[in-house]
Amino acid sequence: MATIDDLRQWITANESFLSGTAVLVALAGLVLSRIGMAMRRLVVRKKTTHGLTPGPDNPRQVAAPAAGATGPAGTNEPVLAVLPFDNLSNDPEMQFFSDGVSEEIIQRLSRSAGLAVIGRASSFQFRGERKAEAARTLDCTHVLDGSIRRTGARVRISAHLVDAPSSRTLWSDRYDRGTEDIFAVQDDISENIASALNRAFSRSATRAVDPAIYDIYLRACPHSHAPDELRTSLGLLEVVTQRAPQFADAWGRLAYVRAWRSFYQPYAKRPASIGEVGTEAARALEIDPRNADALAAQLFTVPAFGRFLDGEAALERLRRTPGSAHGRAYVGWYLRTTGRVRESLEETERVYRLNALDPMTANTLALARMAAGRVADALPLYEDLLVRVPDMSFPVSSLLRAYAFQQDWAAVDRLLVLAAQRELREFQDGLPFIRAKRDPTPENIGAWRSALEANVRRTGGVDVAQLVYAAHLGLVDLAYQLAATACLGPTGTSDDIMGPDAYRTSLMFMSGMPEMRNDPRFARLCARLGLVEFWMKTDQWPDCTDEVPYDFKGECATVQHAPKDEFWPRTVHAAK
Repeated sequence: MATIDDLRQWITANESFLSGTAVLVALAGLVLSRIGMAMRRLVVRKKTTHGLTPGPDNPRQVAAPAAGATGPAGTNEPVLAVLPFDNLSNDPEMQFFSDGVSEEIIQRLSRSAGLAVIGRASSFQFRGERKAEAARTLDCTHVLDGSIRRTGARVRISAHLVDAPSSRTLWSDRYDRGTEDIFAVQDDISENIASALNRAFSRSATRAVDPAIYDIYLRACPHSHAPDELRTSLGLLEVVTQRAPQFADAWGRLAYVRAWRSFYQPYAKRPASIGEVGTEAARALEIDPRNADALAAQLFTVPAFGRFLDGEAALERLRRTPGSAHGRAYVGWYLRTTGRVRESLEETERVYRLNALDPMTANTLALARMAAGRVADALPLYEDLLVRVPDMSFPVSSLLRAYAFQQDWAAVDRLLVLAAQRELREFQDGLPFIRAKRDPTPENIGAWRSALEANVRRTGGVDVAQLVYAAHLGLVDLAYQLAATACLGPTGTSDDIMGPDAYRTSLMFMSGMPEMRNDPRFARLCARLGLVEFWMKTDQWPDCTDEVPYDFKGECATVQHAPKDEFWPRTVHAAK
């Protein structure tokens, strides 16, 4: 068993990997967790798949699923919510371990192509008395719940599967084990539930994880995706991967978090981070080829424009990942960058139904609804995120824009007060657009124009989102004049825009701002960005193809050989 001095020496030797906050949390998780110290031995999971058999310790009968049970929206697909198992022990440290059991079941069942599993961020909202609300709120057909009680070196896990429409118990079992066999218990539960639902169950790759390390992994899941939170998660995950080098989920989450963290780095420093992301994602996929976090991280490393064919290849790998893994939320996010707004909404709605309480999934759905013109349907999602995740900056800025399109200026005033109290980071530049849209007098539009022109003169670059805003305010010619002479991405100055949507093309296809798309010059702009190349080679055309007042495909064919701009480092080809 590792001593406290051993752990201190290891942390000191690896402190370059960790932020200060992460060191404290990691040390607490490793040293103070009694369950972690009691179960130091690594346990390797089996790789075989078994049919349904009664539990060896307390055999139970398995009832047939209730007739007519269906998933969301009347589908025939079963949807399972795995609730956090209750900790019935006096040891508070067992709560993280109890959550880890439920987390593992979700991870394994999510990999079954025939079984939809509600995401952890949603199902783990229901604890104690709130568990009675889970099936109705999550719109699931089945609920798995259970409890864990530890006595000395033994644990008892009780689990039961309930058909939600009938409240009928379909399966139940009890497992009494020594603490060193706890992961084998997780295997038994997962396999029995999968068989009870009569769905193929595909086992995940072999892993060996110390329970105390697993606790740290659970603590490292980002919620607000604010830079400080990402930095702390990064340090924790570096501890986990150092201590558990065969833990695929930790490598995948590390790649995911590092890729997100790079969105807030100066562009000149990003290549080094992207290299690390590539190494970490490759490690995760070597162990588990379907790790969704690693696949999402690879998608994030594709430049914002210029390489959409590469992005599509990464997107397809992510789309083939079964289940409700967190990374699937970014499929719809990326689809909008090539103008497939309707498909983006359909995909994101589907993912949201399986993980409705995950903050980033809710945020991506709200964006997809806004892009499709369903602004009113996006408002409740953003308002909920303001309350649930106050450190998340995305909902404030998006709500400001949404209420501006709704011309609800009282709501805008309320949010402007809130915006003054929160760090909007990359969204600060959207406030002048809101003010100009609210009061589009010649003076205010002129002020917007002057500010935009001054910024382009100072930096030499422009974000296509700024061009879309300018065109929406009636400055279509100005937008194309600036596009013809400026870089369409970062220029290496302190004015470069940061964040996951910086310099991306999504806003060019927003339903409520068609002004740039309605001008035939739009095709040449898209050619510079690499979009025309993508559309011509894949035949996956944007929704606007049949909406603009000109022959969109014909214009694209005319400019298809126009040179592309590189994102970073860059080559710029001005329009002619």
